[in-house]
Amino acid sequence: MRLVFAGTPEVAVTSLRALLASRHTVEAVVTRPDARTGRGRKLEPSPVAKLAADHGVEVLTPAKPREPEFLGRLRDIAPDCCPVTAYGALLPRTALDIPRFGWVNLHFSLLPAWRGAAPVQHAIRHGDDITGATTFLLVPEMDAGPVFGTVTEPIGATDTSGDLLGRLAASGAELLVRTLDAIEDGVIRAEEQPADGVSFAPKITTADARVDWKLPAHLIDRAIRGCTPDPGAWTELDGERVKLQPVTLDAPDAGELSPGELRVTRGAVYAGTGSRPVRLGEVQAPGKRRMPAADWARGLHSVPDSRLGFS
Repeated sequence: MRLVFAGTPEVAVTSLRALLASRHTVEAVVTRPDARTGRGRKLEPSPVAKLAADHGVEVLTPAKPREPEFLGRLRDIAPDCCPVTAYGALLPRTALDIPRFGWVNLHFSLLPAWRGAAPVQHAIRHGDDITGATTFLLVPEMDAGPVFGTVTEPIGATDTSGDLLGRLAASGAELLVRTLDAIEDGVIRAEEQPADGVSFAPKITTADARVDWKLPAHLIDRAIRGCTPDPGAWTELDGERVKLQPVTLDAPDAGELSPGELRVTRGAVYAGTGSRPVRLGEVQAPGKRRMPAADWARGLHSVPDSRLGFS
């Protein structure tokens, strides 16, 4: 089939690589416009745009996918199908109607669970044991279209959203190619999603990533892992924002600590929660590199009087 692939971030690159290696032809990609990144705030093309350019594939970067110029070019290309992975913009009905087999989206949850922008982060934050990826036909309602296929993936006790998303990107890309193969062969039919079990996964903001030390330890563990690496968990200490990597729930030497209270030993740093203490992992102070918590604590001047989460 003739394809136009839509995707933007690094996680979508895995899908594009799989499509480029498949029996189908990627005629063009649709991706978000160049964005400012890094400390220099330099304009950079998306990871998907970079890979497409490396393979000589046409790159379309509409500010909004309802732009007449974009829609006209899409009609000119006349794709049979448009696979999508993490494109990052809503597609209007005028665009959805162009390919004869529609737009097939790869979503990183087992729909109808966790519809929305951050399914992996929410699955971890809510303590799910199993997640997966789903291919489905795009419709105007968010992530509500009929399903072609799924793959499942267990969530490990120490998985971060980055870990889990990396595995799902690989297995999901394979699912996406299998789905397109089956569509071309006429051996698959999309099934409507069940009405029960719908949940939503809105984007996790920086404010959402602030650690609440009054919560029980297991919820803090999930919250931090769900925000790692993006947008990154954080807390305050002495008026400064401190970034946190995942914590360890096994903290037998911590003793009794109130929420946010710190205890530093020779090789570890513990923090109190609403239930039991946790052991801090790597920590990044403002303007500093990321380092083990014990090394970070050696540079503190007022540990006995300091409390995480209080500015």
